[in-house]
Amino acid sequence: MTPKELSKDKSFQNKKMGWKNSRGARYLLFLFMLILFYVSLSPSLLPERYDIQQGTRSEKEIKAPMQIQDNQARALAQEQAAESVQPIYQYVSLRNESLITSILDRIDRLNQDDISSDDKIEIYKQEIPQRLRDSVTNFINNNRSSGIYSDPLLEEIRKVTESQSYRIPEETYIKIARLSSDQIKEMKPVARELVSRLMVDQITDASIPRAKVAEMVNTSSLNDRTSREVVQELTRFVITSNKFYDEEATKEAKAKARENTPPVYIEEGETLVAKGEIITEEVYKLLSDNKLLRDEVNYWPQFGLLLLSLFLSLGILMYMQQMSNPEFKYNNAQLLMLLCVFVITIGSMHLVAFLQTDGRVFVGYLAPVGIGVMLITLLLDIPLAYISAIIFGIVASIILNTQQNENFDFNFGLFTVIVSFVAIFATDKASQRSTLLKSGIMVSLIGSLVVFMLSILGDGDWDRTNALYGVGFAFAGGILMAILAIGLMPFFESTFGILSALKLVELSNPNHPLLRKLLTETPGTYHHSVMVGNLSEAAAEAIGADGLLCRVGSYYHDIGKTKRPIYFIENQNNMENPHDTLDPKLSKSIIIAHARDGVEMQKEYKLPKRIRDIAEQHHGTTFLHFFYQKAIKQAEEAGVEPDFTEEDFRYPGPKAQSKEAAIVGIADSVEAAVRSLRKPTVEQVETMIEKIIKSRLDDHQLNDCDLTMRELDIVAKTLKEAVMGIFHSRIEYPEEIKKPKS
Repeated sequence: MTPKELSKDKSFQNKKMGWKNSRGARYLLFLFMLILFYVSLSPSLLPERYDIQQGTRSEKEIKAPMQIQDNQARALAQEQAAESVQPIYQYVSLRNESLITSILDRIDRLNQDDISSDDKIEIYKQEIPQRLRDSVTNFINNNRSSGIYSDPLLEEIRKVTESQSYRIPEETYIKIARLSSDQIKEMKPVARELVSRLMVDQITDASIPRAKVAEMVNTSSLNDRTSREVVQELTRFVITSNKFYDEEATKEAKAKARENTPPVYIEEGETLVAKGEIITEEVYKLLSDNKLLRDEVNYWPQFGLLLLSLFLSLGILMYMQQMSNPEFKYNNAQLLMLLCVFVITIGSMHLVAFLQTDGRVFVGYLAPVGIGVMLITLLLDIPLAYISAIIFGIVASIILNTQQNENFDFNFGLFTVIVSFVAIFATDKASQRSTLLKSGIMVSLIGSLVVFMLSILGDGDWDRTNALYGVGFAFAGGILMAILAIGLMPFFESTFGILSALKLVELSNPNHPLLRKLLTETPGTYHHSVMVGNLSEAAAEAIGADGLLCRVGSYYHDIGKTKRPIYFIENQNNMENPHDTLDPKLSKSIIIAHARDGVEMQKEYKLPKRIRDIAEQHHGTTFLHFFYQKAIKQAEEAGVEPDFTEEDFRYPGPKAQSKEAAIVGIADSVEAAVRSLRKPTVEQVETMIEKIIKSRLDDHQLNDCDLTMRELDIVAKTLKEAVMGIFHSRIEYPEEIKKPKS
């Protein structure tokens, strides 16, 4: 390899190692992507923090960033619920009927003993009250270990019965000591029945049923006055409360009431602190409890958001890496453009979310959520657009979410994914900018149908007014999407030097000033360029290269010939070749200049760089063998040493840097060679194509592009088929062997 070629090779390598292919720059761009996700999602997932102090006035109005729990209000509600719990009383039967029977039995036995009345009276004064105490004590002892009644309740029984005990008058004891067995026998059933009847009711105050005893005794079957008086007093004595306050059960009920008190929430958007309001202890605690103070930041939500942003960024990176296997196929300029597309799309979501309220959720459907995938489809590629559609769906479900206590809104997520997929499908075949509007209408119709579907899903009870608004906003969002895409395309094309399919189709219009100039001033070159376009497009598509770029690049690759049209053979109709009388060095300069002239003309008309590169690189540094030999011959005839070298008769290059430039260069040579043949045959065409490709390989013209040998074989085969199709009438085929006559 010559020093000149080494220099160009080094320059190419330096170019390849620039920032567009720097791995560090690539990861930095993905870091920016992560930051974009974090910053854009934080308003929806992270509440704002405030730097305020207790006792000071608030400098701004503080609203609830989401539905938050008011612990102080709940505590107050819990206490009110506990206070509203009524005391719980337990019904406990102390078997008062048995108590009065046992007292009367004891009186009967003692009265039959030979004891003085005074002794009997003293015994009764001690024993009858003790019997009630013993009865209560025995009941408590018998039930303490059973677990039926709690200890506090048993103690309450003792306390109440003692506090409400009835004192039998002194004269009653005298009368008791004088009772006969017959009287006692007559008194027993009456007394027992009275106690049973009075103790049926639930009694908290024994004095109430005691007040009824006198009347009930008077209406009983007892006729003896003394018997009635004794039964009356003994009945009053044995009657006790049977409904006791259960402190433990009441505490449990209050605790349950506190536990069952529902949380008190402050709805999203409600004012927590008005501007200028003094921050009280209660308000400060409310803000502190909900982590709204700057000095009490809860880092877990931030860490969760960081993980979510990391997953979204890594999802895109890993997908692009997988699609580029084994070598990353996206340069950093494309990644920067992708980042800009994400910024625009997510920014548009935030603008629409700003207009949303709880009562106007449907406004979210106005967001042009598909603008990102439309631009990615037009400027990058379709697979990347599909994975981006899923990412945009996740982001939209967060940013456009108005549901309380929910981080994601399924409706907006599903709407975004479906609309984005439709936008990709509708945009894929767009060949003119006007067709983007048609794509927008298709997106509008499908988006409206999706909103209608989401509105009627569920139990069938749907809000028709809001559904109608949602459908309308979704339709408007699709149109807005198309308008934004049409407006943003020129920005991306000019800023990033992107040559989109839409731009290429526009440049292929014969009414373009340069093509019109080519057609009118150099019709031969124009026809040659169209033929090269057909050949190169077929070859490029066969190996997966950009066929449309090859076609349009071919149209402009020889535009420089319009400066000196008669010096190129395809334009020399019925005239002598001016090169026959020119010095070969001058002829060489004129021929070589058409590539440089073409680039200058394209710059003047602001054609994209990739089109200019094809014009500049399609000849590479190929050798003008004819003029070199002519110069050598003239030097020999003049008997002088040549003052030139082969390098002086080469195109300045550079060599083809892309598959498309290399294919156009090969197709250019093939078309010119076939045109030069009078009666080409299939064998000649095939041999000629192989010779042209081999010559370029041997001359190292394909070293700087990434065409493989397998791809070159496919290019050769495709060019052969295309040449046979285009020049079908001129190419002679081998005659078929005539069948013998029968």
